[in-house]
Amino acid sequence: MKLKVAYWVVTGLVSLSAAGSAFLYLTAAPNMVAAFEHLGYPDYFRTMLGVAKLLGVVALWAPLPRTLREWAYAGFAIDFVAAAVSHIAMGDPLGTAVAPIVVLTLLLTSHQLWHRVSAGVESSPVAHPAGA
Repeated sequence: MKLKVAYWVVTGLVSLSAAGSAFLYLTAAPNMVAAFEHLGYPDYFRTMLGVAKLLGVVALWAPLPRTLREWAYAGFAIDFVAAAVSHIAMGDPLGTAVAPIVVLTLLLTSHQLWHRVSAGVESSPVAHPAGA
Protein backbone atom coordinates (compact mmCIF):
# COMPACT_ATOMS: atom_id res chain seq x y z
CA MET A 1 0.00 0.00 0.00
CA LYS A 2 2.87 2.38 0.82
CA LEU A 3 4.35 1.92 -2.66
CA LYS A 4 1.03 2.77 -4.28
CA VAL A 5 0.64 5.93 -2.22
CA ALA A 6 4.21 6.95 -2.99
CA TYR A 7 3.62 6.27 -6.69
CA TRP A 8 0.47 8.39 -6.81
CA VAL A 9 2.04 11.27 -4.88
CA VAL A 10 5.22 11.39 -6.97
CA THR A 11 3.34 10.93 -10.25
CA GLY A 12 0.93 13.65 -9.17
CA LEU A 13 3.82 16.07 -8.61
CA VAL A 14 5.30 15.28 -12.04
CA SER A 15 1.88 15.64 -13.66
CA LEU A 16 1.20 18.92 -11.89
CA SER A 17 4.52 20.31 -13.09
CA ALA A 18 3.99 19.15 -16.67
CA ALA A 19 0.35 20.27 -16.84
CA GLY A 20 1.19 23.64 -15.30
CA SER A 21 3.96 24.34 -17.78
CA ALA A 22 1.77 23.10 -20.66
CA PHE A 23 -0.94 25.53 -19.60
CA LEU A 24 1.57 28.40 -19.56
CA TYR A 25 2.95 27.34 -22.95
CA LEU A 26 -0.48 27.09 -24.57
CA THR A 27 -1.85 30.33 -23.12
CA ALA A 28 1.22 32.18 -24.37
CA ALA A 29 2.13 33.52 -20.96
CA PRO A 30 4.50 36.43 -21.64
CA ASN A 31 7.28 35.00 -19.46
CA MET A 32 7.11 31.66 -21.31
CA VAL A 33 7.13 33.30 -24.72
CA ALA A 34 10.17 35.33 -23.66
CA ALA A 35 11.89 32.24 -22.26
CA PHE A 36 11.45 30.30 -25.51
CA GLU A 37 12.72 33.30 -27.49
CA HIS A 38 15.72 33.58 -25.15
CA LEU A 39 16.52 29.90 -25.70
CA GLY A 40 16.29 30.37 -29.48
CA TYR A 41 13.29 28.11 -30.06
CA PRO A 42 10.61 28.99 -32.62
CA ASP A 43 7.18 29.94 -31.30
CA TYR A 44 5.50 26.84 -32.75
CA PHE A 45 7.78 24.67 -30.61
CA ARG A 46 6.21 26.13 -27.45
CA THR A 47 2.74 25.15 -28.67
CA MET A 48 3.86 21.71 -29.82
CA LEU A 49 5.59 21.05 -26.50
CA GLY A 50 2.50 22.19 -24.57
CA VAL A 51 0.29 19.73 -26.44
CA ALA A 52 2.86 16.94 -26.03
CA LYS A 53 3.05 17.55 -22.27
CA LEU A 54 -0.74 17.39 -21.92
CA LEU A 55 -0.83 14.13 -23.87
CA GLY A 56 1.98 12.81 -21.67
CA VAL A 57 0.04 13.62 -18.51
CA VAL A 58 -2.97 11.78 -19.92
CA ALA A 59 -0.75 8.80 -20.73
CA LEU A 60 0.51 8.68 -17.14
CA TRP A 61 -2.99 8.56 -15.68
CA ALA A 62 -5.23 6.86 -18.25
CA PRO A 63 -5.56 3.09 -18.42
CA LEU A 64 -3.54 2.81 -21.64
CA PRO A 65 -1.20 0.07 -22.85
CA ARG A 66 2.14 -0.09 -21.04
CA THR A 67 4.00 0.93 -24.19
CA LEU A 68 2.24 4.30 -24.34
CA ARG A 69 3.05 4.98 -20.71
CA GLU A 70 6.70 4.07 -21.31
CA TRP A 71 6.76 6.51 -24.25
CA ALA A 72 5.32 9.21 -22.00
CA TYR A 73 8.02 8.60 -19.42
CA ALA A 74 10.69 8.69 -22.14
CA GLY A 75 9.28 11.88 -23.63
CA PHE A 76 9.20 13.63 -20.29
CA ALA A 77 12.76 12.50 -19.54
CA ILE A 78 13.98 13.92 -22.86
CA ASP A 79 12.07 17.14 -22.21
CA PHE A 80 13.48 17.68 -18.72
CA VAL A 81 17.06 16.89 -19.75
CA ALA A 82 16.74 19.16 -22.81
CA ALA A 83 15.36 21.97 -20.66
CA ALA A 84 18.30 21.79 -18.26
CA VAL A 85 20.85 21.58 -21.08
CA SER A 86 19.21 24.46 -22.96
CA HIS A 87 19.43 26.76 -19.95
CA ILE A 88 23.03 25.80 -19.23
CA ALA A 89 24.00 26.22 -22.91
CA MET A 90 22.54 29.73 -22.95
CA GLY A 91 24.57 30.71 -19.90
CA ASP A 92 21.56 31.03 -17.62
CA PRO A 93 22.16 30.81 -13.88
CA LEU A 94 22.65 27.24 -12.70
CA GLY A 95 19.50 27.55 -10.58
CA THR A 96 17.44 27.72 -13.78
CA ALA A 97 18.57 24.21 -14.69
CA VAL A 98 17.85 22.80 -11.24
CA ALA A 99 14.04 22.75 -11.57
CA PRO A 100 13.96 20.41 -14.60
CA ILE A 101 16.52 18.15 -12.90
CA VAL A 102 14.37 17.97 -9.76
CA VAL A 103 11.31 17.06 -11.84
CA LEU A 104 13.43 14.53 -13.76
CA THR A 105 14.35 12.91 -10.44
CA LEU A 106 10.66 12.74 -9.50
CA LEU A 107 9.89 11.29 -12.94
CA LEU A 108 12.50 8.55 -12.57
CA THR A 109 11.15 7.78 -9.10
CA SER A 110 7.61 7.59 -10.50
CA HIS A 111 8.78 5.26 -13.26
CA GLN A 112 10.49 2.88 -10.85
CA LEU A 113 7.54 2.91 -8.45
CA TRP A 114 5.13 2.26 -11.35
CA HIS A 115 7.11 -0.83 -12.35
CA ARG A 116 7.18 -2.08 -8.78
CA VAL A 117 3.46 -1.42 -8.19
CA SER A 118 2.37 -2.89 -11.52
CA ALA A 119 4.50 -6.00 -10.90
CA GLY A 120 2.88 -6.47 -7.49
CA VAL A 121 6.21 -6.29 -5.66
CA GLU A 122 4.57 -4.93 -2.52
CA SER A 123 2.06 -7.73 -2.21
CA SER A 124 4.47 -10.60 -2.85
CA PRO A 125 6.15 -12.22 0.13
CA VAL A 126 9.84 -11.56 0.66
CA ALA A 127 11.93 -14.63 -0.03
CA HIS A 128 14.58 -15.41 2.54
CA PRO A 129 17.52 -17.63 1.63
CA ALA A 130 17.56 -21.00 3.31
CA GLY A 131 19.52 -21.03 6.53
CA ALA A 132 19.47 -17.26 6.96
